[in-house]
Amino acid sequence: MSTSVAALDMVDTDRYPLTEPGSPAWRKVVANARAELAAFGCRVLADFIRPELHEVLRTECAPLEAYTHAKIEKVNAYNTAIGEPLPEDHPGRTIMERGNAFVARDRIPASSIISKLYTSPLFQRFVADCFGLPVLHELADPLAGLTLNVIAPGRAHPWHFDTNSYTVSMLTQAADEGGIFEYCPNIRSAADENFPAVRAVLREDGTHPVHRLRLRPGDLQLFQGRFALHRVTKVGGGIARHSAIFAYSERPGVIGSAERTRQLFGRVLPVHLHGRTDRGDELLD
Repeated sequence: MSTSVAALDMVDTDRYPLTEPGSPAWRKVVANARAELAAFGCRVLADFIRPELHEVLRTECAPLEAYTHAKIEKVNAYNTAIGEPLPEDHPGRTIMERGNAFVARDRIPASSIISKLYTSPLFQRFVADCFGLPVLHELADPLAGLTLNVIAPGRAHPWHFDTNSYTVSMLTQAADEGGIFEYCPNIRSAADENFPAVRAVLREDGTHPVHRLRLRPGDLQLFQGRFALHRVTKVGGGIARHSAIFAYSERPGVIGSAERTRQLFGRVLPVHLHGRTDRGDELLD
């Protein structure tokens, strides 16, 4: 693990003072992030990676597309088993096609920008502070934690909720067309699934507002995806959309379940047979 300030040379530290934890500049950036997260469940830090390194970011990640586990699946917004008994109007009965694929952490070089960022204690402290948390931990899962989400042309990542309360991501390669991030902040809470609102979004009847973001390579996105229904629209043109996903947990030692790991990566390791997956709430996944 790199612990040096030099590991953050790729970050625009003039705008985002990660090397000065607790300073007035740090507190200002954090306060702005907390305010937007509270209001909208999302905060985008534009050009978090220095613009002159955007092409390096892209070329480091682009070859990793060859390692994706690509499998088109029929899913619902909760990633629960298709065909299980549900009430007639339950939003889980809306079936969509999931066409995104993931590159596992063990395929991502430790020397890459996204790997250095993910393992940086200063970056972890900054992200935790933005979310108002005392600490965040890397996942102990050798396949998850840091992944690359790939959406090929003609594919989409349909409406869903995240399994983590706090999502951190960064676009590394933009699509030629489409690939827009859409979300409904705080559409549910830990105490209320709010099925009527979720159902309205899935039916696209226009009665529930949907926010749209056109993210750019090098932008850092902080997102409360556990409570926000969200998707990436269909990608067009000839270039896939690549996004690095930095997954952290409020407690150490978290490992994904064998079934979910097999779905995402097409393989499991012995450690996944006894994975720790408690979410801390009773929501559908």
